Amino acid sequence: MTAAAGKPIRVLIVDDQMMVREGFSVLLNAMPGIEVVGEAVNGREAVAQVAALRPDVVLMDIRMPELNGIEATREIVAADADAKVLVLTTFDLDEYVYQALRAGASGFLLKDASARQLADGVRVVASGEALLAPTVTRRLITEFSKLAAAPRPPALAQIGDLTERETEVLVLIAQGLSNAEIASHLVVAESTIKTHVSRILVKLGLRDRTQAAVFAYEARLVTPS
Repeated sequence: MTAAAGKPIRVLIVDDQMMVREGFSVLLNAMPGIEVVGEAVNGREAVAQVAALRPDVVLMDIRMPELNGIEATREIVAADADAKVLVLTTFDLDEYVYQALRAGASGFLLKDASARQLADGVRVVASGEALLAPTVTRRLITEFSKLAAAPRPPALAQIGDLTERETEVLVLIAQGLSNAEIASHLVVAESTIKTHVSRILVKLGLRDRTQAAVFAYEARLVTPS
């Protein structure tokens, strides 16, 4: 589910509150290059709508009846590895958001985001990038990675598969840096960083940069502070 060049980004809005769905629909439809193609009132309906409509981006609420946003995200991603889910939440430090990121969400936005922030978030995720705001996402991941008493054994084993440079790139991803920023920091070409990122994801069995950031914190490559 990747937006084709020149075509509008097709968005599915998932929230159990009608006013929220309608509000986001109006905001996004007013933005150039974005089209809301459907709405869902719960996670179960979201899974069905994604299969039927094949949206480029799913705006997913977390707390919903029948099937919550975490489980819905997990099912959507399991059915389509290219699915792009952008989680919506009221609170930035929300354990459920952390679980959604681990389930495969590509990032998250606060529900009080401006129309432009919402549209920019949709565009970032549709382009295949993860929405990793350094100030908020790092704080979220840091806070809840503390819940684990120790790094997960599989994480420790997989780290050994990475080269020294790949490990360095992974740490910078977890710190919220873009490919261009990492390239500048390491004084290499951006294309080189893209290659490193692709290899990191393959070696660690991860689907995107968001899961890479979560992995880095849980494996204690980045020290919670």
